[in-house]
Amino acid sequence: MQKNEEYILDIVDVTAEGSGVGRADGMAVFVPLTTVGDRAKVKILKVKKSYAYGKLISLIKPSKSRIDNDCPVFNQCGGCVYRHISYYAEKAIKQNKVYENIKRIGGVDIKPQPIIADYPDRYRNKAQYPLDESGNAGFYAFHSHRIIPCEDCLLQPRIFAQITECVCDWARKNDISIYDETTHKGFLRHIYIRKAQVTNEIMVCLVINGDILPESDMLIDSLLKVDGNIKSVQININKKDTNVILGDICKTICGEDYITDVLCGVKIRLSPLSFYQVNHTMAEKLYDKAKEYANPKGKNIIDLYCGAGTIGLSMAKDAKSIIGVEIIPEAIEDAKYNAEINGIKNARFICADATDAAYQLVREGVTADTVIVDPPRKGVSAEVIKTIAHDFHPQTVVYVSCDSATLSRDIKIFGENGYRLKEYTPCDLFPRTAHVETVILLSRA
Repeated sequence: MQKNEEYILDIVDVTAEGSGVGRADGMAVFVPLTTVGDRAKVKILKVKKSYAYGKLISLIKPSKSRIDNDCPVFNQCGGCVYRHISYYAEKAIKQNKVYENIKRIGGVDIKPQPIIADYPDRYRNKAQYPLDESGNAGFYAFHSHRIIPCEDCLLQPRIFAQITECVCDWARKNDISIYDETTHKGFLRHIYIRKAQVTNEIMVCLVINGDILPESDMLIDSLLKVDGNIKSVQININKKDTNVILGDICKTICGEDYITDVLCGVKIRLSPLSFYQVNHTMAEKLYDKAKEYANPKGKNIIDLYCGAGTIGLSMAKDAKSIIGVEIIPEAIEDAKYNAEINGIKNARFICADATDAAYQLVREGVTADTVIVDPPRKGVSAEVIKTIAHDFHPQTVVYVSCDSATLSRDIKIFGENGYRLKEYTPCDLFPRTAHVETVILLSRA
């Protein structure tokens, strides 16, 4: 197989990133914008030892799952990967991927519960927009930092497009320079927007390479005319030569320092640095499933990687006690405040690494009926798993995962430490993207 050669491929599978998979000359060929059932003419772009990457040239026979794409930048933007197939087909792909990972990596052949899903568009409550050299807001192309302008992303609320247009107009009128990642020069880095689904409160935050926002009164006046629900306008200062979006310092230039939402009946305070699930409706369904698995009534619960405490606090009224652990100080402060404003007295929060906090709690003689873990993509370390299993010794572990591959690895390690997988449910918090969450119930054998 050589670069620039063309092949006719039958697409037989889909990767975790959403690319179709065909085979030619004994090699797997990964082809974006294709799906199972397609017969496609493909041009080879890159050849590795045992696989290759291709580009779709034309469809010879389309899959029955195909639908008309409804986004003008779908084939350029790095956000969605499934706008060319039905949502029914997308859910089936995601459910099967979780099952195959748990079976192949975790070594457990248990069928999943039906995937939990909801309406696939306009679900995001947060967006971070980079700007191109012309001052247009958009998103990064797949696996790059090349900006694709986008007037109205179908995953975001419509009001976000009006807000970004307002900010971009203000920047052009006032000759505000746009930050360039290659030269590290320029002023305006990102437009960051949050919206609370229940209260409708909106936060607008400009990420800047500076200390003071010029012509801020003009911007504030314009924004408040766009939507009266804008309750907070802030700047985030990021002067570092990095592609990390947010800096450590936020300053409020209009309104409140935070907005408030309600999740699973619990008031949640949101600052620019707060962690919060971007799909409110699906987050409630995910947390309801986690609560069902935890069965918290009268139990002592330890919530590792707790973020702003949302999962634990949603169970606090039924549980005997909640102890949340998180390494990010701002998240712990949010968790404590969220407990306070909801009158929750049986929750305690510790700012520490999960391993260190586990040792601290063991020294205190703390035990748990249930341990909840909601780790980052890298999963839970073997050391923490051993501490959970042998020191806390809970009857059940509820694991919320954003990566079914690392989840499956951890299921195997939990199995080696006396816990078996009892049930699991995929949850589609990120429709049209390649991501899928999973919540599992582990029981002490």
